[in-house]
Amino acid sequence: MNVSVCAEVMNTTTTRWMKMMAAQTQALLIGSFQVKEEGKFYNRLLCVRPDGTYHAYDKRHLFRMGAEHTTFSAGSERLIVDWKGWRICPLICYDLRFPVWSRQTADSPYDLLIYVANWPMVRAYAWGTLLRARAIENLCYVVGVNRVGTDGNGVEHTGGSLAIDFLGEVITDMGTAESEQIVYLEKAPLEKYRERFPAYLDADQFEIGQ
Repeated sequence: MNVSVCAEVMNTTTTRWMKMMAAQTQALLIGSFQVKEEGKFYNRLLCVRPDGTYHAYDKRHLFRMGAEHTTFSAGSERLIVDWKGWRICPLICYDLRFPVWSRQTADSPYDLLIYVANWPMVRAYAWGTLLRARAIENLCYVVGVNRVGTDGNGVEHTGGSLAIDFLGEVITDMGTAESEQIVYLEKAPLEKYRERFPAYLDADQFEIGQ
């Protein structure tokens, strides 16, 4: 992981590109990249609005099997963004394995979890299973966006990008091809189901340490 080559300071190449694309599409653009800031490195996700303003989230769980924890600094704050009536919680890759961090709470609710990832082929079953679990346990939509192709270390990634509803049912499975697709999510059925089956009211209370 050559951060000295790949990491950028904020508001340079990647940030500017994301601002440009958000403005062109008039969409909330979400993605992550390596950032260097005050002598530290972060795996940072940005949610960029069409007007160029953005929200940032630093990956909480660093992938130690890839020695990510020896290079990057971990984030400590979860991000929830309001966009066109939706509350969106964006997370990064390995965060998917840790349900407490993504848990829906009464004081920090959301409607949609989004995971951007470089999840390898050898753990593809875990990817799909955990995305469904996050949807079911949090009574929310989940979108997992994963890469395809072979990386510089020879690790294969076979995609499997999914959109999943609050029942854990797959809405869209992108398969193994590199492609793009528009997926429509409906808020009304989610709200109706939460009224009928408010399991979140019985959730355990907890605090997350630093």
